[in-house]
Amino acid sequence: MNRHIKSADRIEGDVVPPGDKSISHRAALLNSIANGAAHVSNFCVGDDRVSMLRCLRGLGVQIRRHADCTVSGAPECFEVRGRGKHGLREPTTPLNAGNSGTTMRLVSGLLAAQSFLSIISGDSSLRNRPMGRIVTPLKQMGAQVMGRQDDSLAPLAIRGGELRGIDYEMPVASAQLKSCLLIAGLHAEGETLLRQPAASRDHTERMITAMGASTWSDGLSVGVRASELTAMDVSVPADISGAAFWLVAGACHPNASVRVKGVGFNPSRTGVLDVLDEMGAGVRVENVREEAGEPKADLVVESSSLRGVRIAGDVIPRVIDELPVLALAACFAEGTTVIEDAAELRVKESDRIRATVDGLTRLGARVEERPDGMAITGGAALSGAECDSYGDHRIAMTLAVAGLLARGETVVAGAEAASVSYPAFWDTLDELTRS
Repeated sequence: MNRHIKSADRIEGDVVPPGDKSISHRAALLNSIANGAAHVSNFCVGDDRVSMLRCLRGLGVQIRRHADCTVSGAPECFEVRGRGKHGLREPTTPLNAGNSGTTMRLVSGLLAAQSFLSIISGDSSLRNRPMGRIVTPLKQMGAQVMGRQDDSLAPLAIRGGELRGIDYEMPVASAQLKSCLLIAGLHAEGETLLRQPAASRDHTERMITAMGASTWSDGLSVGVRASELTAMDVSVPADISGAAFWLVAGACHPNASVRVKGVGFNPSRTGVLDVLDEMGAGVRVENVREEAGEPKADLVVESSSLRGVRIAGDVIPRVIDELPVLALAACFAEGTTVIEDAAELRVKESDRIRATVDGLTRLGARVEERPDGMAITGGAALSGAECDSYGDHRIAMTLAVAGLLARGETVVAGAEAASVSYPAFWDTLDELTRS
């Protein structure tokens, strides 16, 4: 589907992004292996989360939409009936993770602890994303895992069983890898200790601790012991990654005022706010509160004068999903912005470095592609053009915001990709620009 976006005279209004997809994933999976039933409200029902629910149902978990939600009356509420640590059943067909790397990696950690044989696969994009980083430690824990190309690519055939805890030096700072191993560690004999090279989002640690797991942390090290979980109602905060598009739109547009409500404010996820603050964006944080162990807040942004910055090092794991739209922000900043240490972007739903450079260059930006990032020189006026999302939701939404900021009309091919994480994205865009 092609989407036509015209330059906006003003961007104004209140926005409530969909529920945080990372927390939605974890709330569904962890309650599936807990004792009892739970309601998960404000669940983000994009394609990624549909993949997670499909895989969990394939393992015998009862998950249904719940009209009379007991948690805050939020939309998109699901009731998850936990089967306990040992109650999952052998799937009769391969589990399909679609295009969701989070589903593939987290569910693999769960399958590694099961005594039966299971196969998990996905679409053509996911089958070519690296899985060796989870396969190696899962094998060390005692699982049998086989895949393509020396077990580094899906489909993965997994026969689990009696796992043992490991002391593991993680090669990359990855919340998906960490979560995979923590989930396996819930079932493993002894202690599982993970040593991170840098901090990554900590939703899994927070949630399993709140559900009764025996966990500990010391700086960059995180540990877990075999534990039973108790089902827990979760009200999912709004996704800060989804909020980032409106924050950048508001900061870069010369006539804008946007309030994004109920956004997850977990410190492991607020790298985008740190970068925008360094760039000079006027983002105000209001109404901070906490629900189910996760902080949330309202974010208010208005037109700002931005400056170029260096985005690299320890902040990268905390801002990896927002880098494409931050590259767009850099186009409106004075000076040059350099993004480094972000080679991980090349193995997302698309090669996001190449896709971002291609789209922004078509619009007239001055962007240099680098092996692990890019350099963006601000100040070049953007003009509407035909762009391609490369089937990637974050690229589609970045180019849509670029279209609001560029002169003339921008056409985004593959615009339907936005539904992966933000089904209502295009409706929200229309509402914010309606005069």
